[in-house]
Order: sequence, then C-alpha cells, then structure tokens
Amino acid sequence: MPAASPTSFSDAFVDVWSYNLEKEFERVRELALDYHYVALDTEYPGVVARPFGEFRSTSDFQYQSMRCNVDILRIIQIGITFFNEEGQTPSGVHTFQFNFKFNLRSDMFAQDSIDLLNNAGIQFEKHNEHGIDPVHFSELLITSGLVLCDDVRWISFQGGYDFGYLVKSLVDIQLPKEEGRFLDIYKHFFPYTYDVKYLMKSVKNLKGGLQEVATTLELERIGPQHQAGSDSLLTGASFFKMKQLFFDDKIDDNKYCGHVIGLGTSVFNGSMPYNSVQDS
Repeated sequence: MPAASPTSFSDAFVDVWSYNLEKEFERVRELALDYHYVALDTEYPGVVARPFGEFRSTSDFQYQSMRCNVDILRIIQIGITFFNEEGQTPSGVHTFQFNFKFNLRSDMFAQDSIDLLNNAGIQFEKHNEHGIDPVHFSELLITSGLVLCDDVRWISFQGGYDFGYLVKSLVDIQLPKEEGRFLDIYKHFFPYTYDVKYLMKSVKNLKGGLQEVATTLELERIGPQHQAGSDSLLTGASFFKMKQLFFDDKIDDNKYCGHVIGLGTSVFNGSMPYNSVQDS
C-alpha cells in the first residue's frame, strides 16, 4: 500500500525559482538515486494555434497541434514528485515545482488559461522577476539522473504536451516537423513512461480529468489544483492506486509502457488536443 501523503504542504513541496534552482537540483539528484518513479505535470499558457494543411492521420494532426503551440509558447511551471516502486514518497520534500520566466506583457497566451492560473494562485509578477531560464533548467536536468536513464519511470496524465515542453527545453530548438523524429528524441530522453489516461482505457469505471479520477479513487489532493506540483503528486498517487486496484500491483510494460496520450497512436477516443490547466 502506498504510504499516506504528508498533511503539511510546506514540508512536502518546494517552490523552485532562479535563485534556488541549483540548490534544489542537488536535492533532486540525491532523491533520484533511490526513488525511480517520477510523476510529471506542467502548466502552460493554453492553446493558441491550430495547424493547417492536410494530415495523414488523427495522430499526425494531434502532433502538429502540439508542435505548433509548444514552439511558440513558453512553459510556466513543471512539477515533479518522487515515488519508489511501492508508491511511497520520500520523507520531507518530495515534490518540486519549477517556476519559469514568463511575462504577461510580452509572451503569448490564451486568456482563459491565464485566468484559471491566476485563480489557482500562480504568481505571474514573480515569474517575470525570478522565473527560471529554461536553458539553465535543461542543463541541470540533463545531469540530474532523471533523463537518459533506464532506471527511471516517468508518470503523466495525458502527457503529450507535458513531454512536448520537456523535449523542447532539453533540445533548445523547435520540435521536429515529423512526429517519428520527435518520438525518437522523446524515447531517447525518457525510455520508460506511463500515462494514467492511457491506463484508464483498461478500466471501465474511471473517466474524466485528473481531479475526477482522483476523487473516484478516494485520493486527497495536497496543495492547490492547477499548479504543477500538486497535480504531479496527484498524478503519481493515481497511478499507484490504479496499479493496486485494477492491475494486481503489476503493470504490463509490453502493453502500457511508452504510450502517452497525444503522442503516436495513443489517441484517447479521438480527442482533440487538451489544455492541461482545464483537464487537471
């Protein structure tokens, strides 16, 4: 059984800004040695563009939608939470919320997404003043022990855009035009991934976004909804609760590993690209 989550938000979560980035990555590197499951969530400024032209498949359209938005938008938050193979989090800090440089006066965004993030408590003035440089973040992530590593299992919830933004940060160039090339890069950095939304395809009585799933699983949220740290913790907790209840505590890697909703052929009911701040 997964250990109970800490009741103290301040003891379990750390907000990471430009001024404490290197210090907190030291802690990330230490945790990565023993906690090999990493739950992921991102917050980004919505969906502002749609691709045009002819598309070979629904998968191709989904990828091109993600690519054209990720290429022109800036990430706002990345949240990660550490778990061990039993679904237990470390004592003390286990969730890191990375806050990136973002300027409401000059960066592109969808207004409804920004309104939602404002209501969730995102500090946009602080993002402008003390936000993390994505290039500096990616340099530290490369040497963190979390990427390019067969021991690490990443967990997302409908994670196409999440991994799109992470790959963009890691390669520091626009995403490839061909989805096959993107998938090669993604699998190079993240060899083992699970998507809670993809697992739900095998579970009849789970539906909806992350919060609805967590409520059905009787999981308590720690921290504010629509912030990446809290959502990453809830994503990981949902994965391990589903693993226990519906998969006899063993996920078939041949069937589920590497499938991410929104990438490749892992399209969920033909759904259109989603906005993470609305579906979490």
